[in-house]
Amino acid sequence: MKYKNILLIDDDVDDQDIFKTAVGDITDDVNCIALTSGAEALLKLEAKLIIPDVIFLDLNMPVMSGQQFLVEIKASERLMQIPVIIFSTSSYPATITMMKNLGAHDFITKPNKFDKLVEILTPFLS
Repeated sequence: MKYKNILLIDDDVDDQDIFKTAVGDITDDVNCIALTSGAEALLKLEAKLIIPDVIFLDLNMPVMSGQQFLVEIKASERLMQIPVIIFSTSSYPATITMMKNLGAHDFITKPNKFDKLVEILTPFLS
């Protein structure tokens, strides 16, 4: 599946930079926007200021958790069709199952190595 417009929601700016670098290593044919807040992302999505093909979503964030964001976006008739891929340090099977039951398209546990991140993201981008 090739996505052209990616929204990454992650409060860790270093993780955002690594993610964007990995995307750039895979292809330069993708637009990747990164936001640090689920609440901000929801406002921009509702206002049609950003229209992503897919959302990569961290779970552990202040103000609005990734889980809260997922519930909100899947409750919106206009936004519910956007695939949401959880991108988290968590790897607990119960968390993965719960997120998928809430409407997550997929679940990726953040790898420790950059090369592994590139390998994981490649099928989504090429």
